[in-house]
Amino acid sequence: MKTISSVVEGYIKSKPFLQSALAQGIINLTSLSRIIKPEIEDQLGKEVRNGAVVMALKRLSDELEFRATHKIVKTLKNIGEITVRSSLNDYTFKVSDTILQNMALLITKIEDNKNAFYTSSRGVNETTIVVSNNIAKDVEEVFRKERMIEKIENVSSITVKLPKENVTIPGIYYFIFQRLSWEGVNIFEVISTTYEFTILVGEDQIDKAFKVIKDLKSL
Repeated sequence: MKTISSVVEGYIKSKPFLQSALAQGIINLTSLSRIIKPEIEDQLGKEVRNGAVVMALKRLSDELEFRATHKIVKTLKNIGEITVRSSLNDYTFKVSDTILQNMALLITKIEDNKNAFYTSSRGVNETTIVVSNNIAKDVEEVFRKERMIEKIENVSSITVKLPKENVTIPGIYYFIFQRLSWEGVNIFEVISTTYEFTILVGEDQIDKAFKVIKDLKSL
C-alpha cells in the first residue's frame, strides 16, 4: 500500500540534485511541497494535505542528511595528495588489433623522457591516452595509422588520492562530481584506479575545480 511518505521518498530519490539539496537543508520545504503535491496526489489517487507532504519531506531530509552525507563527509576529510598538471593533450582512439602494440611502442619511445607525462585508459571500443604537450608529436607519429575519434589540446588534470575506505562507502564519486557540476566545471575525462582518480578539465577551469576538491577536506 502506497503512503504519502513512500511516494514522496520515491519522487525525491528520482531527482539526484533535489535529493542532495534536501539533505543539505537548503530547500524551503513548504514551497517544495506545493510544487510536488499534484504529482504525489496523482500517484496516490487522492487529495493530500500540504502539511502532510511537508512532514514527509521533513522526515526524509533528516534521514538523508545523516545517511547520504555523514560517512561521505567523514571520508572526504581524509583525502590525500591533490596533484595538478597543465599543458596536456587528450587523445581517444578506436580499439584495434594494433592499439596495444602501438601503446607499448610509445612507452618505449618516451621512457627516458623525465619531463613526459603519460596515462591511458582502455574501454570496450575506445582507448584514451593523456600526455604532456612535449610528447604530443610522438603520440601522433606512433598512432598515425589508428583511427582517432577525439583530440582535445591544452587541458589540465587534477589527480586525487582517496582514503582506502572510499571503496566501501556508496556515493563518494557522486558527492565530488555533484559539487564540480554545481560550480559549472565541465569534465572532459575521468580516469580512476582503486584509490585515486584523475579528472581532465579546461585550463580556464582548473583553479575552480581545484578549489572545489580542496574544500571537500574542510566540510
